[in-house]
Amino acid sequence: MGARTAEGNIDFVIFFWDPLESHPHGTDVKALLRIAVAWNIPVACNRSSVDFIISSSLMDVSYERLLPDYNETMVVVTGV
Repeated sequence: MGARTAEGNIDFVIFFWDPLESHPHGTDVKALLRIAVAWNIPVACNRSSVDFIISSSLMDVSYERLLPDYNETMVVVTGV
């Protein structure tokens, strides 16, 4: 999933999980969500957010997602 997302092959992610239970693959879940956020992919983790994505007027038109340029030098600012 992560590689397909980075390649631009994923339009949005729907991922239902129980936040009240511990999950043996918690780090994998975090990695998937982190990649989706990094590549500006909409993520829905509950029914309400799925309804918003699916019923969006943007579902019926071509949408050009803004992609971050991770090749640029990043400046790290730390607190004083």
